[in-house]
Amino acid sequence: MNAPVIDVHAHILTEEMMARMRREAPEIGPTLSEVDAEGGVLKVGDIVQRPFPRGGWDLDRRFADLDHAGFDLQVLSNCPQTFLYEREAALTAALCQIQNEAIADLVRRHPSRFLGIATLPMQDPARAANELRRAVTRLGLKGAQIGSHIEGRNLDDPALEPLWATAEELGAFILIHPQKTAAGERTKEFYLKNLIGNPLETTIAAASLVFGGVLERYPDLRICLVHGGGFLPFQTGRMIHGWKERPECRRLIKESPEVSIRRLYFDTLTHFGPALRYLTDTFGAGHVLLGSDYPFDMGTLEGARQVRAAGLAPAEEAAILGGTAAGWFGLSAAERKAVRA
Repeated sequence: MNAPVIDVHAHILTEEMMARMRREAPEIGPTLSEVDAEGGVLKVGDIVQRPFPRGGWDLDRRFADLDHAGFDLQVLSNCPQTFLYEREAALTAALCQIQNEAIADLVRRHPSRFLGIATLPMQDPARAANELRRAVTRLGLKGAQIGSHIEGRNLDDPALEPLWATAEELGAFILIHPQKTAAGERTKEFYLKNLIGNPLETTIAAASLVFGGVLERYPDLRICLVHGGGFLPFQTGRMIHGWKERPECRRLIKESPEVSIRRLYFDTLTHFGPALRYLTDTFGAGHVLLGSDYPFDMGTLEGARQVRAAGLAPAEEAAILGGTAAGWFGLSAAERKAVRA
């Protein structure tokens, strides 16, 4: 039985979710304004997302776009604007629970189209670990999406050990997404905060996990880096050379960083066929997963077609389009058949 085509990188924030969050936290709860047929403006506290495409909240538009893209299943995650790691931990935890329960409800209502992952109050690692466990064991979600840093603290922060231990124990899928990008003052123009800032954030997060020894201590973590892994996959040689030459690179890891880098997974969102081929040729098709970044403007609905046009072997193509993800998410043969019916 062929696996369904699975988009592992997609965001959602429905009007119902926004309303519940506003009731919980009126001062920062998400609002929509300037709404038209294509989208609107999303505001979350001081964060403004312009545009916020209509598919972010409109399920009819989303289903039409999924059909156009040829995606059978989409893994729903929160919008990064709602990470809210700067807020008081109990408030963020309450808003995470609202979003996680809403995503789980969408999965229950549309099991042939959606899977889901949680958002976590990462500023309080114990709460984050507990919410991950609740999301996976009680809500039926498949893991979590987390930001690239927690208000300036990198992901190798020792305080996060309970989260990594819990994620490995549960076999949770962890999607790392950039937020509050570095070099903000220098990337204000030309949309560089996204073009360069987002991949840079992913690179810093991944390098911290590698050189901080997180992936040595927890080798079975299932961590996927969005946007093709940022710059890290294309600078693997530089990381290896630095480890050989510089003692600070060897301070917390015993093995070459290549070992840990090869434990990571990458989505397909490179917008460039040779880059997709490089990921597959270098790290193996089993470490590359289809991702669209739906519904944002730097995403694409062409991902499945781009994979099919990349000249990959049939087995490689099948793994990327959904085979690896279906195995991770425990889709039975019957479930795979139901999704594709």
